[in-house]
Amino acid sequence: MSYIPFPDISPEIVSIPLGGMTFSLRWYALAYIAGIVIGWRLAVAAISTPRLWRNGPPMTPQQLESLLTWIILGVIVGGRLGFVLFYQPVYYLANPLEILQVWQGGMSFHGGFLGVVAAALLFARAERIPLLPLADLLAMAAPPGLLLGRIANFINAELWGRPTTLPWGVAFPGEAAQACAGVAGICARHPSQLYEAALEGLILGLLLLWLIWRRGWLGTPGRIAGLFLAGYGVARFLVEFFRQADAQFVTPDNPMGHVIGGAALGLSMGQALSLPMIAVGAGLMVLARRRA
Repeated sequence: MSYIPFPDISPEIVSIPLGGMTFSLRWYALAYIAGIVIGWRLAVAAISTPRLWRNGPPMTPQQLESLLTWIILGVIVGGRLGFVLFYQPVYYLANPLEILQVWQGGMSFHGGFLGVVAAALLFARAERIPLLPLADLLAMAAPPGLLLGRIANFINAELWGRPTTLPWGVAFPGEAAQACAGVAGICARHPSQLYEAALEGLILGLLLLWLIWRRGWLGTPGRIAGLFLAGYGVARFLVEFFRQADAQFVTPDNPMGHVIGGAALGLSMGQALSLPMIAVGAGLMVLARRRA
């Protein structure tokens, strides 16, 4: 069986002893920071280009800086609560203090997305900013964070894919290797993190930028936001066929970890959460087209 050995990359970029503690800068944290900064700069460029908007930019650069704080809180709080509620509610109900231990890992994109939606709604109401242009702006800024975050997942050897014999399968270390028995003790898996990075981050992000800067889609409020929601939902739905199911959903009778529809032809949690995104995104695009 051919496979790709997992690259020996430490999850920690640097560790600095501070008294009795150790401060560590991890690739995952850097991915969040870099994704937010890149998205912010893209949004600044968009609102600084009036020709992209039908009635002018929806906010000022100063308002965008204020929104950034709201978005960071929405991502962290929503991502953590989403993971707790969607994936391990029983465990965290028994261990509520661990909900606050975000440094131990456990974030949900769908939860983070809902957190950003809540933050944007509150900010738009407080600042009297039109909601659909704001949604378009946030949709344009999101893919860089998705791209970098999924690459960081790969470096952390987490959220790996199902076993495969394809030549680009990766032999992940640790729990991924122990969870299955491959040829000569090697278990190659789909690098599903990189699949998501390519689809949700790179391809979708470049498509949105092209439609904004070359086709003028920001002139039709809601169109970019709708495409982002539908595009992410479709990409995530497809990648879930290659992604290892979360352990808490896997049983002897349900080895695929489906949560809806039974073991044979059911849906994983990621697919179940993506379907509403696809529906809302498609609805937004239809609404935007009719209003235009």
